[in-house]
Amino acid sequence: MSRGTRSGRPSEARTRLLGTATKIFYAEGIHSVGVDRIIEEAQVTRATLYRHFSGKEELVLAYLGEADQGMRAQITGALPDASPKDDVRAVARAIADGIRSPGFRGCAFLNAVAEYPDPDHPVHRAVLAHREWFLETVTELLGRAGVEPADAAGRHFVMLRDGAMAAGCLFDPELVCETFLNGVESLLTAGAVTSRA
Repeated sequence: MSRGTRSGRPSEARTRLLGTATKIFYAEGIHSVGVDRIIEEAQVTRATLYRHFSGKEELVLAYLGEADQGMRAQITGALPDASPKDDVRAVARAIADGIRSPGFRGCAFLNAVAEYPDPDHPVHRAVLAHREWFLETVTELLGRAGVEPADAAGRHFVMLRDGAMAAGCLFDPELVCETFLNGVESLLTAGAVTSRA
């Protein structure tokens, strides 16, 4: 049984701690937020925090784990299974919907890796693992859609997404999303032409 769970379910205190940390880490950054602030806002004791998490690093990793699971669910839930190209478009629309959402502050993973540049740090490694999964996922979808070479197209898609995530909290999100979606459509069209040639 994992720390702070009964019958495999997280305790209410752990859920509150993680929810509070997620909200603050995403809105304000990780290094700028101390455990005292999280304890106060989650309305728990310091002993409760340490009963559920060994320290701030484990809490940060749990935050990124939640973000990873959320992204995986978002991608899976977006796939209409209509056609391979529509699956790619659906993933892009799901990303655009996130950029348009209230309180959007960019990609949680890109934000975290900017604060943890050491490639050997567990937080940095967690970010890379998530990004590897995302790249593999979109590469597979683009390959099914007939975009070749799929590995290059996957990297292109991820770069388009990264740019949209960065720009989405700096500029008009509607314009950013329109540009991103047009870029993905161009990628699908160019890939179809390339695969026919």
